[in-house]
Amino acid sequence: MSGDYSLPDVLERIYHNQLALEAAVMELTLWVEHRGSAEVGGNVRGALEAIGENAGHIKQGLARLKGMDLR
Repeated sequence: MSGDYSLPDVLERIYHNQLALEAAVMELTLWVEHRGSAEVGGNVRGALEAIGENAGHIKQGLARLKGMDLR
């Protein structure tokens, strides 16, 4: 049970939440763009691009933390 709250596990859950929020925001972006707000859609896509670029770095960092066994 205590392993469920280790730093790597908590960070991994935060990472999964980030991915879920990214997907939800993308759905909203598509909805907004479909209704003719290309400028708003472009702004949101810019922010989503930053999230996507950071995702790989976060995943690699999590893998390294899990390898360190910080439980």
